[in-house]
Amino acid sequence: MTTTPFLGSLEDRTPRAIASAFSRAIRAGDLAPGDRLPTVRDVAAELGVSPATVSTAWQALRRAGLVTARGRAGTFVTEGDRGWLSPRVQGMVGEGASTPGRWRHDLSRGIPDPALLPSLGPALRRVATRTASAASPAYQDAPVLPELREVLAASWPWQPEAITVVDGATDGIVRVAEHLVGLGDRIVLESPGFPPFLDLAEVLGAEVVSVSSDADGVRLDSLARALRTDPALVVLQPRAQNPTGVSTSRSRAQRLAALLRRHPQVVVVEDDHSGFISGGPDVSLGRWLPDQVVHVRSYSKSHGPDLRVAALGGPAALVDAVVARRMIGPGWTSRMTQTILLDLLTSARSVEEVAEARRQYFGRSRAVVAALARHGLDVEVPDGLNLWLPVRDERAALLHLEAAGVRVAAGSPFVAPDDQQAPHVRVTLALVRPEEADEVAALLAEATRA
Repeated sequence: MTTTPFLGSLEDRTPRAIASAFSRAIRAGDLAPGDRLPTVRDVAAELGVSPATVSTAWQALRRAGLVTARGRAGTFVTEGDRGWLSPRVQGMVGEGASTPGRWRHDLSRGIPDPALLPSLGPALRRVATRTASAASPAYQDAPVLPELREVLAASWPWQPEAITVVDGATDGIVRVAEHLVGLGDRIVLESPGFPPFLDLAEVLGAEVVSVSSDADGVRLDSLARALRTDPALVVLQPRAQNPTGVSTSRSRAQRLAALLRRHPQVVVVEDDHSGFISGGPDVSLGRWLPDQVVHVRSYSKSHGPDLRVAALGGPAALVDAVVARRMIGPGWTSRMTQTILLDLLTSARSVEEVAEARRQYFGRSRAVVAALARHGLDVEVPDGLNLWLPVRDERAALLHLEAAGVRVAAGSPFVAPDDQQAPHVRVTLALVRPEEADEVAALLAEATRA
């Protein structure tokens, strides 16, 4: 007798199909937040498959943030009151992560240290003076301030045909993807990679083809296999890759460009989310493939997350399409915000503050990595804000750290559905001050063995 009604008509009994059936049930409300899933053995017996097949389906549901494993208590539909966040993002952030005073060290957020952001006071005073004397812009004016465009072009890794400004890096990437990707198309994404990109593929009805990386960036053989699937879009993070902290070497970037040149129909979007606080080389495949690459540079990590501003540059046809679509939505990014960014990019004080933040972040990462080595754990110093830390068991590591008042991000939401990754957690080292390095490293080292 069928004990799980929505499985009764399931013909395809692969792990992907089983996971999809439970995902649909969760989204439809047949399984509510907090409900316990049937055991692996019960589902295996009901469907006539091996327990290993169901376990693989459960892993896919955990990676998507739809379910949470609670050890011997079982597996439960993820609970959460942040309905505006996707299940992956909820799984990454975790319940209670923002509860004031709950955590001694909240290293789960992937955010910059507010104390290391440039001072906004001087910029706001100068901007107030400028805007008070300026004429009100017309709705049909150019969406980017000419002075800002000049500054952006001067710092770009190559000379693009067009540059515009969007409301953060993800906004720009979403708009390019919406223009290029349709139902059933394929998107190449890094795995592990940024969870909202996996969400974006689902929203667009696209199939994710994952690529893996090494210390120099995306692997050539992995990208070559992905390109054989005829994707519509490739999304890469050239610097301070989230979550691994890998920055692409110039030689690897050049070889990736040579490979992509054989596929001129494929567009590459680069997410340079850490920009000015990255210690890696300012590489872009656009240097060799200017007609195929859209480069998106965010100023959130370096100048302030609440500015919500990023620059997008590439072929005029693609950039103009993004601009045109925005004109029937938000129209443009606030010119007042653009003026603030212009001031921050040209003020000597702000430039030095950002440079000092870059030095501080590197020093903090190096201090924790050195302390981890003293505890017998050898990892590379990451670029940017985060460390991708291998653990024996993800859930056990999270519980071990939570018991000590330390919050890190679960690794599963960063992994693509078609990828089988060893367990990891993501740790935002940017928030670990030098005097805390030894304490945090000791706890992390213990958690890796939990």
